[in-house]
Amino acid sequence: MKIDATVGVAGAARGEASGETRESRTRDEVARLLLEHGPSTAESLRQRLGLSATAVRRHLDAMVAEGLVTDREQRVLAGRQRGRGRPARVFALTVTGREAFPHAYDDLAAAALRFLAETGGDEAVTAFAERRVAVIEERHRSEIRAAGGPADRLDALAGALSREGYAASAHALTSGGELCQHHCPVAHVAAEFPQLCEAETRAFARLLGTHVQRLATLARGDEVCTTHVPAAAGGQGSTRTDSTDTFTARSGRKLA
Repeated sequence: MKIDATVGVAGAARGEASGETRESRTRDEVARLLLEHGPSTAESLRQRLGLSATAVRRHLDAMVAEGLVTDREQRVLAGRQRGRGRPARVFALTVTGREAFPHAYDDLAAAALRFLAETGGDEAVTAFAERRVAVIEERHRSEIRAAGGPADRLDALAGALSREGYAASAHALTSGGELCQHHCPVAHVAAEFPQLCEAETRAFARLLGTHVQRLATLARGDEVCTTHVPAAAGGQGSTRTDSTDTFTARSGRKLA
């Protein structure tokens, strides 16, 4: 009987993909056990997973290499003697490894702000938002003010925001300047509490020394947070020159 080569190749590809899926699931299970049980030896993980020692060590070695897991010698409790042979090693999740698991930070932050709004009103939420951005503003004010001309300050602001986790970029336009934030650590919370975005916009104006206009935000469902900086603060010399038409197409909004 002749076997269709195409079917054979497709079947092999499916088998390979299935194997990769199993490997991924096993690694997830190793990480979950380390999260739930804390630092563990390879042997204890092997017993819980029902795998061979070689398979468990292969996953652990890969996770150590990627910085998801760290290993150290197993500590011996006071009053107990260490057994013969090489001391066992225990494996534990690193901070990076823990961050791969879901967190409820957004839910907690939103709940805290709802409580603040209920007990102190919108003014209290606004005061919190101003305090939050003031910390970031204070951290980078000197650097941005010393950057030189308006375009240089805009570039410096984009760099400072990127270091804060906002993945920001600055662009020179015929109408002035554009600040784009491609990520926002608090976007989900800001969707319910726009005071966070409003306070941030006011901070940008103070740092750049000019009026700015927020045109789009991730919190409102736009693809990027976009802030327009008038020509007086965003003239020539920034990182890239685009046209106003490109700007409005990227932001999804028209200049006033």
